[in-house]
Amino acid sequence: MKKTVVSIVCVSLLLLKTELTAAQQLSLKQCVETAINNNLTVREAGYQAENDNISYKLAKGNQLPFISGNINHGINQGRSIDPYTNSYADQQINFASYGINTSVVIWNGSAIRNNIKQNELNYEASQLDWQQAKENLTINVILAYLQILSNQEQLTIAKKQVEVSRSQVERLNVLNAEGAITPSVLYDLKAQLSGDELNVLTVKNTLENTKLSLAQLMNTPYNTAIQLENITEQQAPVLYDGTPDNIYQAASQQLALIKAADLRRKSAEKRLLAARGQLLPTLSFNGGLGSNYSSVANRLELINTLDVPTTNYVTVGGNKFSVFSPQSNYLSQRITYGDQLSNNFNSSLSIGLQIPILNGLRARNNVNLAKIAEKRTGFEEQSAKTQLRQAIDQSYVNMNSAFERYQTLARQLADFTLSFKAAEVRFNAGVNSSVEYLLAKNNVDRTNANFVAAKYDYLLRSKVLDFYQGKQLW
Repeated sequence: MKKTVVSIVCVSLLLLKTELTAAQQLSLKQCVETAINNNLTVREAGYQAENDNISYKLAKGNQLPFISGNINHGINQGRSIDPYTNSYADQQINFASYGINTSVVIWNGSAIRNNIKQNELNYEASQLDWQQAKENLTINVILAYLQILSNQEQLTIAKKQVEVSRSQVERLNVLNAEGAITPSVLYDLKAQLSGDELNVLTVKNTLENTKLSLAQLMNTPYNTAIQLENITEQQAPVLYDGTPDNIYQAASQQLALIKAADLRRKSAEKRLLAARGQLLPTLSFNGGLGSNYSSVANRLELINTLDVPTTNYVTVGGNKFSVFSPQSNYLSQRITYGDQLSNNFNSSLSIGLQIPILNGLRARNNVNLAKIAEKRTGFEEQSAKTQLRQAIDQSYVNMNSAFERYQTLARQLADFTLSFKAAEVRFNAGVNSSVEYLLAKNNVDRTNANFVAAKYDYLLRSKVLDFYQGKQLW
C-alpha cells in the first residue's frame, strides 16, 4: 500500500512539473506582446502621443467662437447708482445683471489654421515615435530571444561534450585498473572532463544572463525555468536577398523614425507661418446679449386727473375768479422681475480690427524661434537619413561577414568531425596518444560552438535588415 501511494505521488509530481514547464514555455509573439505592454519607454511614448493629441484638439478649438456668460447678484447700501435709472439713490438696492457674449476671429493671417496644422503634424509624428518605440523594443526582444536559443543550443553541445569525455574516462578507468594504460592518459582525459564541465557552467551562466536580459526587456520577474519555442529554420541559412540601396529605399518609406522626422520638419514650417501670422492685424466679430434688474425700479400708473385751484386769478367785469389747473394723480408700482428683464433686454454687434504695433518684440522673436526650429528639424531629418544609411551599410557588411563565417565554419566542422571520429577510433584502439585525441576533440568542440554562434549571428544580422525594411519579424 505504501509503495502504491509513493508511486501515485511521484507520478502526480511528474505531471505537475510537466504542466508547469509547458505553461512557462513562451513564443516569440508572447514575448514581444508582453514587452510592449509592460515596457516603460513604450508607455512614455504613448503618453506623449496622447498629450499631443489633446494639443491638436486645443488648436482646432481656437477656430470656434468664444462664448461666455455672466450672472451677477448683489446689494448696494447707502448712496449708489440705481442700475435701472442710472441715477443716484440713497437706499438699499438689490440688483442683478445677466449677459452672454461671443467673439470669433474672422482672419488673423492664417495663424490659427497654420497652428492647427502644426499640432496635427506633431500628433502624427508622436504616433510614429510610439510605433518606433514598439519596433525598437521588438527587435531587441527578438535579438535577446535568438541569443537565448543560441546559448541553449550551445549548452546542449557542451553537455554532449561532457558525455563524450565522461565515457572515455569511464573506459580508461577500467583499463588503468587493469594496468593496460599509463596513468597519464587517464589523468589527461580527467582534466579534459573537468574542462568540459567548467565550459557547461560557463555556458549556463551566459544563458541565464540572456534570460535575465529578456525578462528586463519584458519588465517581468526573472524566472530560471522559462522555456522558449524554437523559431530557427531546419534548413541551412541562405544569403540574404537584397542590396544596401534597395534596403535603404524601403527603410526610407517604411521606417517610422524617418517618417516622424519628415513630419516634424513640416510641423516646423507650419509653426513659422503661424508665427508670421501674429504680425498681421486680426479681424474679429463680437456680439452680446444682456439685461438687468433693480429692486427700486418703479412705474407710475395714472389714477385720475382733477381740477385744482391755484393762487392765480383772473378779473372779469371787475370780479376776480380763481384759476384752476388740471392735476394728474399717479400710483407708484414696483416693476416685476420678469418685466424688468424683458424691458431692459439689450443686444450688441460689432466688428473689430486689432493691429499689432508693439508687444515687447514677442511676435518678432517668436518668428525667429520658429525659423531656428525649422532649420533644426530639417537638419535632424537629414541626419536621421544619413545615420540610417550608415547603419544599413554597416549591418549589410556584418551580415555578409557572418554568412561567410557561417559557411567557413560549416566546412571546418565537417572536416574536424571526420578527423575526430578517426582519432577516436585510433585512440580506442591504442594507436593514438591522448594528446592527439584531445587535440582532435578540442578542435571539433571549439568549431561546433563557433558554428552555432555563427549561425545565430547571421540570423540576428538578417533580422536587423528585415527590421529596417519594416518586414514581419516573426
